[in-house]
Amino acid sequence: MLLEQLRQMKDPLNTLAKQYGASHLRVFGSVARGEETPESDVDFLVEFPRGYDLFLQRLPLTQQIADLLKRRVDLMPEHELSPHIRQHVLREAMEL
Repeated sequence: MLLEQLRQMKDPLNTLAKQYGASHLRVFGSVARGEETPESDVDFLVEFPRGYDLFLQRLPLTQQIADLLKRRVDLMPEHELSPHIRQHVLREAMEL
């Protein structure tokens, strides 16, 4: 299960997050549900400070994590979650 592999990589993932001003990295989506396929991306929920820089923080962190995992990655700041999916994502999100 990919989630267990991610948990084994918790320290390097959290170190990367910290380098870009992010914290509280969690997994949601197919990986959190144990339904991922080899083609699945990894959906991360993360906390960024409001006013973070998309080009200097979020996009480079997304690329660094994708390079580390050798998978496509989506990185969603918690404060940007749509009200329509917020509760679902927060219930599903798994700590590393």
